[in-house]
Amino acid sequence: MEPVRFTFLNGSDIEQLELTDTEILDAVEAGLRAQGLGETVVEPRVHLTPDPAFNGHFNVLRGYVAPLALAGVKIVGDYVDNYRQGLPSEMALLNLFDPRTGMPVAVLDATAITEMRTGALTALGARHLARPDAKVLGHIGARATSYWNVRLLDRIFDLSEIRVHSRRPESREAFAERLERDLGKPVIVTDDWKTCVQGADIVVEASRLERPEPLLKTEWIAPGSLVVPYGTNSAVELSLTDIMDKIVVDDWGQAHAGPFGALRAHVDSGRLDKSTLHGELGEIVAGRKPGRESADETNLFWHRGLSLSDIALGAAMLKKAEERGLGQKLRFS
Repeated sequence: MEPVRFTFLNGSDIEQLELTDTEILDAVEAGLRAQGLGETVVEPRVHLTPDPAFNGHFNVLRGYVAPLALAGVKIVGDYVDNYRQGLPSEMALLNLFDPRTGMPVAVLDATAITEMRTGALTALGARHLARPDAKVLGHIGARATSYWNVRLLDRIFDLSEIRVHSRRPESREAFAERLERDLGKPVIVTDDWKTCVQGADIVVEASRLERPEPLLKTEWIAPGSLVVPYGTNSAVELSLTDIMDKIVVDDWGQAHAGPFGALRAHVDSGRLDKSTLHGELGEIVAGRKPGRESADETNLFWHRGLSLSDIALGAAMLKKAEERGLGQKLRFS
């Protein structure tokens, strides 16, 4: 039997790929379209908490994308206090397999993949659910995925006002400096949640709360805006869903499962169920359901994070790595 080999892409390889914003958005959108057309299998994520004292857990995401002929499993650690050791809060590995034989195809450092695809989901949700003329962004949170939220939203909307806030002053200041440098436009650093989000056209809540706490007040949300909450622990009030015209998720199967998520209490209390859900983003991307239909709609997009997006972006990286001669071929058996 011929030796079985797989491709390994480390963080340096992925950095050298120099994926453009358009390449990232196109790859993730292709995964969403496949989902909307029923060409995927996605299993709800599962979690492993080794010890509560470590203040972190692992997320395990699993999926299959038929048009790409790939199945994948991503394991990502989510450790809130990692900044104290100079480490990212989220580090990940993506394992890709041939779905016909189960043989390994590739292993990728998925830390950047997680950051990029999360930002792409936020931006693609906004493309379909925010007003096309949205110009003011209020962004809570300064973790790694936050950068890609803002960068890719700006790519689509060419924002005129970007406001950011996070719990630690040094974190939000550094976040704003990086954005100003890379986007070439001013960023407003706010000292509180209200100043950051009140009246914004697009509100993104990517906080890092240790426990659910309703810090984002429903009364601050402007009519006609889009709210994208995706913190691990909820930072919104129960009344938030009451003002929404459309509520969209990335995958309903995982949205109503598991102990975490920004709208966990809304699902558990029955405020959000199949009858009040407009649909999944993939259905909108595939043209099976409408996105925003009027300027005065107030919409919400809740994404938990899709294995399909990891697989789609990983596949795009593999293709570009082959073109550029990057990565290592490792022997499996």
